[in-house]
Amino acid sequence: MATSTRRSPARAKGAKRPAAQGAAPARGGGSAISANLSPRAKQGIVVAIMLALFLGALDQTIVGTALPRIITELNGANLYTWVVTIYLLASTVTVPIYGKLSDMYGRKPLLLIGVGLFLVGSALAGLSQNIEQLIIFRGIQGLGAGALFPIALATIGDLFSPQERGRYQGLFGAVFGLSSLIGPALGGWLTDTFSWHLIFYVNLPIGLLSIAIILLELPTFKGRANQKIDFLGAIVFAAGIIPVLIGLTNVQSNAFATPEVAGLISAGLAILCLFLFIEAKAEEPIIPLELFKNRTFAAAAAATFFASFGFFASIIFLPRYFQTVLGETATNSGYATLPLLLGVIISSISAGQMVARRGRYKSLILGAIVLVTLGSLLLTNIKADTDPWVLRGWMFLAGLGVGPTLSVFTIVVQNAVPFKFLGAATSNLTFFRQVGGSVGLAIVGSYFGGQLTTTIPKELAAAAPVGTFDAFFAATGGNLDQLTNVGGKFDPALLALIPGEFVDVFFNAIKAGIADAIGSIFWLAVVASLVALVAATLIEEIPLRSRAGAGAPTEL
Repeated sequence: MATSTRRSPARAKGAKRPAAQGAAPARGGGSAISANLSPRAKQGIVVAIMLALFLGALDQTIVGTALPRIITELNGANLYTWVVTIYLLASTVTVPIYGKLSDMYGRKPLLLIGVGLFLVGSALAGLSQNIEQLIIFRGIQGLGAGALFPIALATIGDLFSPQERGRYQGLFGAVFGLSSLIGPALGGWLTDTFSWHLIFYVNLPIGLLSIAIILLELPTFKGRANQKIDFLGAIVFAAGIIPVLIGLTNVQSNAFATPEVAGLISAGLAILCLFLFIEAKAEEPIIPLELFKNRTFAAAAAATFFASFGFFASIIFLPRYFQTVLGETATNSGYATLPLLLGVIISSISAGQMVARRGRYKSLILGAIVLVTLGSLLLTNIKADTDPWVLRGWMFLAGLGVGPTLSVFTIVVQNAVPFKFLGAATSNLTFFRQVGGSVGLAIVGSYFGGQLTTTIPKELAAAAPVGTFDAFFAATGGNLDQLTNVGGKFDPALLALIPGEFVDVFFNAIKAGIADAIGSIFWLAVVASLVALVAATLIEEIPLRSRAGAGAPTEL
């Protein structure tokens, strides 16, 4: 229990043991964990939750900034997106399981397990000597990260009413904002000054502090003890989504109508159909299909899935633009993305406060997705010589749209479902956000690789006479991946194959081709955002409840 005898008058007077120590939610929809905790205890829990969120958010911003340098040093350009995709995949598969287990055994032990796994993965990732090791260890990080966001948000749902949650979503926006300010600068400085290996060790002191506060402050709260975990569903889902993602990634180097692409995607989709059949029959499915009878939940899940495309494309590929095209250091590329992150911070905090005050959210969500669409559309125009201030404006506008999609959808979903489904609904919303990010990164990464085969030859053909660079590409086997390395460093023997008077022309054309390819990926974000906008129009405007767990609909 977070509170000691000195801090809990009820315990001191011999009152009954608080229900937060293992009882089910109170009848009538109230939250036992909320009713039996003092304001001081709630504040301590919020601090613990914010630290856990900060841990996951900081890792994302640090890795995103340092990733181009990491890929260059480990010679892994062909696996660029998998360093992020494996993390998202591992966390995505485990999110619903963590949510279900936390309903059974309490938020506290599952959050401790998640943070512990995350720290183990961080320590191992810092020891990586090749790209394959890094991908494996990032997967271990992801297994732990699957607990951080859904359990943190579900705990806030336990403690506060939907009307109150807007203010705390604003605090979470501040956490993401702080990590966005610290992460790029810290990650870039460590990478440029020492080694990228150190960026993973930053997690250790923060994680250990988070564990200490969770142990002290977060009570153990149990739900129904007779629930069963749908391990078969989880295994079948993983068996289905992994070949789909690999197939999408293989588009970069294989034709679509090949076993490596269409074969894997088809097999994965068939397995996912089996997954739906299993979920329909399971006693306690990891994704309760009955949740989708709730129109607001279904619409929010779909909108979240597609809204993730643009955000993940931005945080992964914009640093690549700044480092490979503009030649910025990792540190400076981190600072260069601040307009995007500042937009996210401002709109996330403001959206939470607006929802808390007005109790209305649909128009806010629709407006945010329109801004994401407009920002992505503007970013399709990115070129090697784009004016920096113009680019900052585009990024800021896109960030303004992203913020509310991160903070408001959770309030909407938690308000729309019965209290008994709060943990499942929260974890599954996170689940769809991360699936959207995983699928989006696979599609965007493959599309980017395909675009390089068009944009780079086009720029080279326009920059020099035909055949000028044939000897160079013959020696490299036509592989364009190494052309995207930070700094454009090549073997001197290869550079000698380029006529001296065309060396500068060569590198300028390469940078122009990479910029064009990065700009083209934002067309995918535009299309995905439009689909998200259509889905969001189906969300119902349900008045926010004034008490934690109170007034929730009894049926889906």
